[in-house]
Amino acid sequence: MPIRTRFAPSPTGLLHIGGARTALFNYLFSRHHGGAFLLRIEDTDRARSTPEATRVILEGLEWLGLVPDEPPLYQSTRAARHAEVAREMLAAGRAYQCFCTAEELAAMRAQAIAEGRPPRYDGRWRDRDPREAPPGVAPTIRLRAPREGETLVRDLVQGEVRVANAELDDLILLRSDASPTYLHAVVVDDHDMAISHVIRGDDHLTNTFRQAQIYQAMGWEAPHFAHIPLIHGADGAKLSKRHGAVSVLEFREQGFLPEALCNYLLRLGWGHGDAEILSREAAIELFDLGGVGRAAARMDYAKLTHLNGVWLRRADPDRLTDEVMRRLTPPPDEAARERIAALMPGLRERAKTLVELTDNAAFLVRMPPLSPKAAALLDAPARRMLAALAAALQTVPFEPAALDAALRAFAAAEGRKLGEVAQPLRAALTGSTSSPGIEAVLAALGAEAALARIRAVAT
Repeated sequence: MPIRTRFAPSPTGLLHIGGARTALFNYLFSRHHGGAFLLRIEDTDRARSTPEATRVILEGLEWLGLVPDEPPLYQSTRAARHAEVAREMLAAGRAYQCFCTAEELAAMRAQAIAEGRPPRYDGRWRDRDPREAPPGVAPTIRLRAPREGETLVRDLVQGEVRVANAELDDLILLRSDASPTYLHAVVVDDHDMAISHVIRGDDHLTNTFRQAQIYQAMGWEAPHFAHIPLIHGADGAKLSKRHGAVSVLEFREQGFLPEALCNYLLRLGWGHGDAEILSREAAIELFDLGGVGRAAARMDYAKLTHLNGVWLRRADPDRLTDEVMRRLTPPPDEAARERIAALMPGLRERAKTLVELTDNAAFLVRMPPLSPKAAALLDAPARRMLAALAAALQTVPFEPAALDAALRAFAAAEGRKLGEVAQPLRAALTGSTSSPGIEAVLAALGAEAALARIRAVAT
């Protein structure tokens, strides 16, 4: 059976980090086995599904590099097919019409709760003749679920999981307005899309028992199921906004690289020995469901940030320059881009996110305000020294080797250590006490801009 996985988000909100990891696991599993990765937008909840949420999902997946092998399937376009299958079960006696009113169902639920029982449908229309239906009540179609025995799911992560059929009621397949329920639509779509493996969060495990009964009623072969543990915050609670960023595009705006986020999510609940830094190619080669643990993973933003710094230092400098240019406002000119590109190898060594990288590069576009520490370096003796240094640098070629030699010679002539010259100079050029090598900063700024900044603080 060909391997076909799917990611099936509901467009009722942002693409959160747990959904992104689910999509990644589906993608890697299909690629590892030479199969196909598909996307289904489960937009049957028309009241809550929005085009904007759909756009955000598609944009987030594209940014992560998790592009499906076929055009996305929109569940809302398949209502006729969902109804067809439900009516097929009705005709075969595997489903039945239920004429309970909303008031009857509410009373049934209230009584069960009052008696300390789970609020399940009691099956009162399971064996009744539809001709007994009260007038004016549109029926739902319910699955005639087995009442004896148990439903078994052989989960590829959780192992064998069982539930007594007596604990499951006859779920609704079609509502009274003929619209399909989520549990029914998912089964029909997975079958028609020939999905071989359903990899999703373990919060769906209870749904799987009900969906397995639909597969049985239709005589369809069920896919393999793999329910992966959820992601929690560092405190063990369900991941939420109070723990930090949770949506994929929020991580993008905070300056994380997609390869770093995917690398981190891969290792969040899956492991392969001591391997930590894994490229997409390595992840595809190594990933399989056997490495997925059963315990909930805990989000560690500090570890993600560290990992992002590693990937920043591996990234193509031109790409990082483009990212910095995109983030700077107002947009810099081409001359600024050249300065940023020239200094990028040094700039990225001191940054862990694109936001930090952009902040570190901002001095190449315009002189920022002096930080308190930088201002403290520029006392009167330091300013007099910088005035002399500006004069000494006027005839020096503004390329790193020549500038380094000139700074060392100046320091020696002044009877100072190189750092005693470099630090006030760094403050004058960047407004900060840290930067790439000072000779590289001078070269990137160029003679005109660099000497202008030195003179501005030296007077």
